[in-house]
Amino acid sequence: MKWQNALQDYRHYLKLERGLSTNSIENYSLDIQKLMRYLDVNQIDISPVNISEKTIQEFIYSISKELNARSQSRLISGLRSFFSYLVFEDYRNDNPLDLLESPKTGRKLPDTISIQEIDRIINAIDLGKKEGERNRAIIETLYGCGLRVSELIDLRISDLFFKEGFIKVTGKGDKQRFVPISEYTIKYISIYKDEVRIHQDIKPEATDTLFLNRRGNKLTRAMIFTIVRRLTEAAGIRKKVSPHTFRHSFATHLLENGADLRAIQQMLGHESITTTEVYVHVDRTHLREVMETYHPRK
Repeated sequence: MKWQNALQDYRHYLKLERGLSTNSIENYSLDIQKLMRYLDVNQIDISPVNISEKTIQEFIYSISKELNARSQSRLISGLRSFFSYLVFEDYRNDNPLDLLESPKTGRKLPDTISIQEIDRIINAIDLGKKEGERNRAIIETLYGCGLRVSELIDLRISDLFFKEGFIKVTGKGDKQRFVPISEYTIKYISIYKDEVRIHQDIKPEATDTLFLNRRGNKLTRAMIFTIVRRLTEAAGIRKKVSPHTFRHSFATHLLENGADLRAIQQMLGHESITTTEVYVHVDRTHLREVMETYHPRK
């Protein structure tokens, strides 16, 4: 079995059997491609069926100087998943990474910004420019609905159920969920949609896409990152802010104001409550207030 064939089969498995997004599949593929390059550079002629634990350990050791603990852990996890697939398909009898321990990384807390900082970013938007109303609607939607970047750029006009107070979001693995939307966010989406977007020359393939670029086509992930970066700089905020920061802040602010963790899980589209629990990193003052408010023996 050749590496390229094994990788191609694995990609089909990730898409069809596990329902992963294109971005997730690319990330998994990169892990395998790094191993393939190592074997090629070192002229190691061995198939994915016969590669040993020792060879994989040597590969990880060779690349460990370039990666931090979290990246190493991610690489090991990706390789382990690939070889588990080969075992599942009866190409191998064992997973050479089963006994390989990942470096301890601790739990990374998500980056957040305050409500005041979000206001500063929004106030930095130049509404006199053509893209001003669009950019305000984008930031309000990222924060107001807690969307991933991919979910934002894929949002369609037919996904807007403003009368019911919801939007339909297509998340990872094409799984759909309904997310509540506030009147505040509806207001700014409507201004962009009804007063700006209608005057654009829209490409046929993007007629139902909500947020468009200047050429009337779907925005890219890179463009959303650029918009956020430029607005953050214009607002004079020195910390690193990405589109995902608004999603993290959405969840954190809801939790700090007493929202139920299960409700936040559903709105974010997390399959496991464990993923959502990372947001329980609020300061001790807030935890103290919760205890004093809700404990029966306060």
